[in-house]
Amino acid sequence: MTRNVFTTIALTYALYSVLLFAYPVSADEPWLGTKTLNCSALEGQSPTNAQQWLSMSLWASHCYSYQARAVTIDESEISTLALSHRIQDGIRQQVVQYLDGPSMSIERHVRVGHWGWMSAPEADVSIPTQWAEHLGDIYAISLEGDKRVAGRDAVQITFDPHDTDRYPRQWWLDAATGLVLKHVLRNTDDDILETFQVTQLQDPERFSGNVDIGYPESAPSTDWQVNWLPRGFQLQSGVSRELSDGRVQQLYSDGLATVSVFVEPVSASSFLPGVHRLGVSAVAVERYQDSNAVHQVVAIGEVPPEVLRRVVRSVERVDNVSE
Repeated sequence: MTRNVFTTIALTYALYSVLLFAYPVSADEPWLGTKTLNCSALEGQSPTNAQQWLSMSLWASHCYSYQARAVTIDESEISTLALSHRIQDGIRQQVVQYLDGPSMSIERHVRVGHWGWMSAPEADVSIPTQWAEHLGDIYAISLEGDKRVAGRDAVQITFDPHDTDRYPRQWWLDAATGLVLKHVLRNTDDDILETFQVTQLQDPERFSGNVDIGYPESAPSTDWQVNWLPRGFQLQSGVSRELSDGRVQQLYSDGLATVSVFVEPVSASSFLPGVHRLGVSAVAVERYQDSNAVHQVVAIGEVPPEVLRRVVRSVERVDNVSE
């Protein structure tokens, strides 16, 4: 893996991270079933606690069309983003575009939504409620009102992890819509690693129909297995795949934090094993050797470096794993 390819993967991961908390993941694949989010349920909502605000935020991320400008700030640079989310004739269009430096963007057109990190919900539990409860098992969640971001009234939600396997986070939600206006990631010493902030939110308009949420029929098949992940992390089926050239990409999430795992044959330009920093993300690299070849295993994510090192060291070929 060359440095140029590695940098491209990191930039794509960064863009995906913006999409992840701004918009739930979507994918075109066989589904086990669907549930419906009724966008009219947002009308007249008046959340009174953090769980209700999180539930409203998930509804809003599916149900509002808008244009926005935003900035991301980390230790080394400031980037300007253009965000767009549109719903027309049941099709959602999601776009994130960097306005500084090399031109990069991600665009998706999807007919239905897909909250890929969750297993199928219980029949009597709404999807937003299950998501909020799942986060409550992993983070201590607190709420503060009377905030203001980008000229709009907001509430602040703080996520303090119950363990040391992930970082604290803060969200600021638009009081009128529930959309995420600001996101701050901190390390275990409470230093700010990265800030995402909407600077202008234009024309938020609620969709009047229903949005279906699908669940994958099964996890993608691969010859590689990750044997350890922090508690609560689940495979993102819609963006995990084994490519024809033997490379494997898997993405995991606990609902907020994400970890990407890549496996590929070692080449002369591959990175040396160890832990590296790339902007706000940490990168862990290990070698895996069997009778066939030597492979490079890479994990990248906004989690403590020692967590990524443990993840990559747990990766094995499935046929080498004991029954």
